[in-house]
Amino acid sequence: MQPNKLTAAVAAAYGLLLAAAPVQARDGATPERSATAGVTADVTAAATGADAASADGAAPSAAATPGADTANAESAAPSAVATAADASLEVVARVTVSTRRRNETSQSVPTSMSVLDSGALEGNRVYRVQDLQQLLPSTTVNYVHARQMSFAVRGLGNNPASDGLEGSVGVYLDNVYLARPGMAAFDALDIQQLELLRGPQGTLFGKNTTAGVLNITTKQPTFRSENSAQLSLGQQDYVQAKAVLSGAFSDTAAGRIAAYKTHEGGYITNIYNGSKVQGGDREGVRAQLLLEPDNKLSARLIADYNVEDSNNGTLIFYSAGPGGKFLTQAAAVGGHPVTDPARRQVNLDSGSHVDVHQGGLSGEVNWKLDNDYKFTSISAYRFWNFTPHNDDGLDVPVTLNVGASARHRQFTQELRLAMPLGRPVESVIGAYYYYQNLDNVNFTYNGPLADKFNATPAGAWSNVTSIGNGHLRVNSYALFGQSIWHIDPRWDLTGGLRATYEDKLAQVTRDAPIGPAVGGPALASRNARYGAYNSGDLHLDNLSPSALLTLAYKVDAEVLAFGSISHGEKSGGINLSVPGAAGVSSLKVNNEKANNLELGIKSNLLERRAQVNASLFWNEVKGYQSNAYDPVSATSYLTNAGNVRSRGLELDTSFVVARGFTLGANGSFNDVKYKEYKNAPCPSERPGAFCDLSGRAALVNAPRWIGNLSAQYAAALEANVEGYGNINYAYRSGTYGTLDASEYSRIPAYSLTNLSAGVKVKNGPTRWDISVWAKNVFDKTYYTSTWNTSPAAYNAVIGTPRQVGVTARADF
Repeated sequence: MQPNKLTAAVAAAYGLLLAAAPVQARDGATPERSATAGVTADVTAAATGADAASADGAAPSAAATPGADTANAESAAPSAVATAADASLEVVARVTVSTRRRNETSQSVPTSMSVLDSGALEGNRVYRVQDLQQLLPSTTVNYVHARQMSFAVRGLGNNPASDGLEGSVGVYLDNVYLARPGMAAFDALDIQQLELLRGPQGTLFGKNTTAGVLNITTKQPTFRSENSAQLSLGQQDYVQAKAVLSGAFSDTAAGRIAAYKTHEGGYITNIYNGSKVQGGDREGVRAQLLLEPDNKLSARLIADYNVEDSNNGTLIFYSAGPGGKFLTQAAAVGGHPVTDPARRQVNLDSGSHVDVHQGGLSGEVNWKLDNDYKFTSISAYRFWNFTPHNDDGLDVPVTLNVGASARHRQFTQELRLAMPLGRPVESVIGAYYYYQNLDNVNFTYNGPLADKFNATPAGAWSNVTSIGNGHLRVNSYALFGQSIWHIDPRWDLTGGLRATYEDKLAQVTRDAPIGPAVGGPALASRNARYGAYNSGDLHLDNLSPSALLTLAYKVDAEVLAFGSISHGEKSGGINLSVPGAAGVSSLKVNNEKANNLELGIKSNLLERRAQVNASLFWNEVKGYQSNAYDPVSATSYLTNAGNVRSRGLELDTSFVVARGFTLGANGSFNDVKYKEYKNAPCPSERPGAFCDLSGRAALVNAPRWIGNLSAQYAAALEANVEGYGNINYAYRSGTYGTLDASEYSRIPAYSLTNLSAGVKVKNGPTRWDISVWAKNVFDKTYYTSTWNTSPAAYNAVIGTPRQVGVTARADF
């Protein structure tokens, strides 16, 4: 579907639902149902101090940020709700999560986790997942474009740009696993909350992960009319429009549709033609249907579709390395690269482009059986199509286009049975199946100056086209179970096991190169770089166990201490590109195995005006999977980068200083290093094929220090008028940007400050929210990642400059 057709389809669907849903809701004939009831219960709990953990079926809280809109909590007793919401401004709000497949407050879960609700995301203008590292401790997002994207937690998980392997940090959208991290590279649309769980998380979530889980939950359909429209305008030609419509079709069915369209003009100047790059267009839609025929059965159906048409993926020149070979070769062909990265400029004759189409359909059924047993089935199909155009970084035709496109299909099926709550032992058991079919195309289109730039024999590489194909089929099966034993009112013991078996079949081929006829040294050079290749069938079978044992102690009603031992094991993978200097052995990547020890405490203090959570962790990883660069083939591939130790301290706090005024602080200290990595690739400043990184704190994009500070204030200005403000400060210490740990790829420390302020006005049934905001207030120049490029040079992703804008929202 083309973007203009998508826009028309969204408008038509929106209009139909607008015509149908609100009528019954406004008449008051449709009762309030599950999604909004959970919000009401949580707001009331925040005011009274009652624990809402046992409210089965409650939705996650939407009131974690002071001043957040409490419209969803309005009921037939407005004064009682107003009193509860008013009191909630004086305490840290409770947040409901379902990470243990039961609804409970986040403070009662003996796991290191952070939760961001929709108010926190909107207040800090975080509308894409790559900005989450500005709000969360121990978190790094490596991002170039949707294919080269990865999440890392506690320094572990920087393994992007691989089609043949899943990430170390699992990403879930409405309980559906997203196999490619780039499948989450869409705008935050109608998000209820985000939960980041740190450490191995294999015993309950769909796929076994070794570093953590990012769990994204969208808002459910409501049986009461809930509609909104939002428009944002900002510098760099930023325009974003969002619309949400939710309401009842009948007493037993409700629907919700949300859509967005975003345009970004770009913040890097291409001096070749004066255009702006690192921007583009994104749009998407999500439609839902909630069926509740009785109080025992509910079904939620979700369909979504997202499109990106952008020139994201534009890298700037960062460093030529010690010898400056890249600059010498560029000068030899008349190229003029921009050598000062702080200028935010490139000089590209063709430029970069990214085309992404993705979407899916999922169905979740929850059935309450006799004796309070609960059966859950989650079925989902997703697709992801990615097509890039990558420039060679020069204003002359050396390489016209190079990269890899991907076509990904997946199907998942999860079955769970939850035992009744309130018993001495509460258990969840289940089975999980994952199927993936992926095809990619690795391509290189050389221009007439390829030989002169690379000093190859005349006719060897110039005007040569090379096409390679990769295919991967994955079947993954898992059985899992987790139990909580309530030893007594203070002590809980949690144990979990998971066994995952995966069968992977792949094939990597490359066609004979296409180009002018040559012979002798030129032909030999051409075939050495672009010659035909066929790997034959590549098989990889893995049995990957995961285990968890947690002992929790309730010091009192508001303080929970816990200790946890866990083992996570992520299956190996297959590189879907022709091997270079590393040889055929580099095609297969072995399992990544993690053993984690953790001590933590969660506390509500000062009559719930303060929340202080802290954890100590020690993680040993064998066969760490990371991204490497082959200078011979000029391609990236995954490898097992030795053994790693990650240990440190995390802190996550929130303080209600005064009525409506909250301060937050979170941060992490992470002493992460290679215990053993003797065959690491050598940086450009050190000769040799392999270097020893054992004992060095040299992991890719793993800052030693991460810190985030925030403040939110909200106050009534007059009747039906509220003013509010937000400030966020984020700091990250310096780190290495590439696996070779080159000093020329090192990312300097940086800090960012974001501000927003606004006013909310209630005018009859409509609530208006007008705000102004500024991102990167002090216009800092910073870099989020660096990348190897040929020959022996480094490129970088430069962060966005200062951006000031305004947002207007109406809820009706």
